[in-house]
Amino acid sequence: MKIRTSSQPSADAPRRRCGLSQKAFTLAEVVIAMAITVMSLAGVIMGYILAIRQAEWSAYSLAAQSLATQRLEQTRAAKWDPRASPPVDEVVANNFPTVPTNVLDMPVSGTNMAYATNFTTISDVTNGGYPLKLIRVDCVWSFRERVFSNTIATYRAPDQ
Repeated sequence: MKIRTSSQPSADAPRRRCGLSQKAFTLAEVVIAMAITVMSLAGVIMGYILAIRQAEWSAYSLAAQSLATQRLEQTRAAKWDPRASPPVDEVVANNFPTVPTNVLDMPVSGTNMAYATNFTTISDVTNGGYPLKLIRVDCVWSFRERVFSNTIATYRAPDQ
């Protein structure tokens, strides 16, 4: 067995050093990988934020639809009997005033209450001599500084 002791580097030593440096990542590769990771995370976070906004908008819209339906049910519950003596007609727009401070039925914490306004329109419709009324309720509400409305309409015949 021979033991070689020399202070001179062997001929294959520089090759080994080059081999080690070729197995590592360069700074450009690391920067590009970090950029791809940051862009991916930003996309996931943006998707989450958009999903939250859509869910919040859906909650507002559903609460506004509920408020409009409530007003429509009030008009359907009003007495309208043209054959009575004297005739009774409580289904007129004056009996259903516009109230601009209706609170949307949503979870509230503190002062973040959401308000909506119901507009009730009642029109007489003639249909071959049979009395009908068209009842339309528009619920106007705002979300993120934009105004939206939910509309519901129905026909109503007199009480029997």
